[in-house]
Amino acid sequence: MKKILIALCLSAAFAAPAFAAKNALVLQTDFGTSDGAVSAMHGVAYGVDPNLTVADLTHNIPDYDIWVGGYRLFQTANYWPEGTVFVSVIDPGVGTTRKSVVLKTREGRYFVGPDNGQFTLIAERDGVAELREIDEKVNRRAGSGESYTFHGRDVYAYVGARLASGTITYEQVGPSLPVDSVIKIPYQKAALSDGKLRGIIPVLDIKYGNVWTNVPKALFEQLGVKEHEQVQVRFFHNKKLVNTVVAPYEHTFGGVAKGKPLVYLNSLLDVAVALNQGSYAEKNKIESGVDWEVEISKAKK
Repeated sequence: MKKILIALCLSAAFAAPAFAAKNALVLQTDFGTSDGAVSAMHGVAYGVDPNLTVADLTHNIPDYDIWVGGYRLFQTANYWPEGTVFVSVIDPGVGTTRKSVVLKTREGRYFVGPDNGQFTLIAERDGVAELREIDEKVNRRAGSGESYTFHGRDVYAYVGARLASGTITYEQVGPSLPVDSVIKIPYQKAALSDGKLRGIIPVLDIKYGNVWTNVPKALFEQLGVKEHEQVQVRFFHNKKLVNTVVAPYEHTFGGVAKGKPLVYLNSLLDVAVALNQGSYAEKNKIESGVDWEVEISKAKK
């Protein structure tokens, strides 16, 4: 009898339906959380599949700031598993002729949203394996056809959830687009010339006021700066000099006294400037974006 029961259990186990693996759905917007917009997007996703993992990247992107939204995707996406679906809704052109797309990177992550420049950095770093325009005739929340200003809920969260849950395949999103047609925002890429590094301030470390640059560690090392040596950083807004600092290159904030400036490598291993336990950006009236540039060089002795 015992052998018969074991055989029956094994038979049932092998006969059980195989459930498709589900991928995480990660949401980002400039909506804030003071009303029900983000909750509505969560609700739509769970309506597609109540067993989905739905997470929030951030909903505090500055209003309409496509560039910052794109940078936050760039900052976080590669820490999520392949197959993760990101829905990013920074969409000042909602309801207009801008395309709604799903971008697939070479490593197999998906990015859903308006093709308005927010995928600039993802496309450059990770490469575009495929790009598809969302066919809203079949991939839009039922009954939402007369709503023109909340594609985050009616199109993007819905499509993202269907893709993450396996309800649709990537090919069922809509027609293919040329991979090089992704809309990109022009900006100063990090470069070294005549002993000076040039780049931009893509974002600020909002919580602490540290000033991040897009100058990577590998390029910075070409200056030959050693720990504790002095570095000069000049900040420009629309080509106008705003601030200059000479500060030591340190591995940690504790390398300088409280309130003193330092140059360091941030969590992405890009050059940054900070005050130990203070806001460098606030003190020196520095902001971020493609119109904020930096020039970094070894300080003269």
